[in-house]
Amino acid sequence: MAAEDRLRTYRGKRDFERTREPAAEGRADEGPKPSAGEDAGGRGGGRPRFVVQIHDARRMHFDFRLQVDDVLKSWSVPRGPSADPGDKRLAVPTEDHPLAYEDFEGVIPKGEYGGGTVIVWDRGTYEPLSHDRQGRPVDFAESLEHGHATFRLHGTKLRGEYALTRFRGRDGEDHWLLVRKGAAHRAGHGSPDPRRARSVRTGRTLAQVAADSGAS
Repeated sequence: MAAEDRLRTYRGKRDFERTREPAAEGRADEGPKPSAGEDAGGRGGGRPRFVVQIHDARRMHFDFRLQVDDVLKSWSVPRGPSADPGDKRLAVPTEDHPLAYEDFEGVIPKGEYGGGTVIVWDRGTYEPLSHDRQGRPVDFAESLEHGHATFRLHGTKLRGEYALTRFRGRDGEDHWLLVRKGAAHRAGHGSPDPRRARSVRTGRTLAQVAADSGAS
């Protein structure tokens, strides 16, 4: 399926005359740009990308996104990713987003879908690790369709092996769990206090992004 078709739901929920979220593959332009060093350091190699955004909407949550082909597959993680393998985090699937959404940081206007402030908490690349029972590599998109995918994150804050596993919730809907694999990463970053967390893109907090948007 082409990205244009995959993004139909994303576009249908947004009025791009009001929100500065990217309509397609144009880069988001909200807020200060990253320094040359940050941008170069965060975008090496040919691996697929990931991004974790903190979203202060009706309910505070983390948005976890993995590049799969030409879109960002997305999950809402209420409590955020954890570095503790014993701490299973609920991940609710949301609509596919354009690749340009990796850079989006700003304020979605009140009354718009997802209205609230967004910062880029972490981003980087990931390695698909899914295999079949014979140990043969499985296409990552296919592993997600089958309901279990493993991958290794190479981010500024999140590093190491994780898994996404689908299950049927009590509401009859499909939900996922995001779990750290292997030993706990003691030197890593756990889920932060969202109000105090800073963007890896601009160094700003949610409050600072909101204030900058109001001043612009």
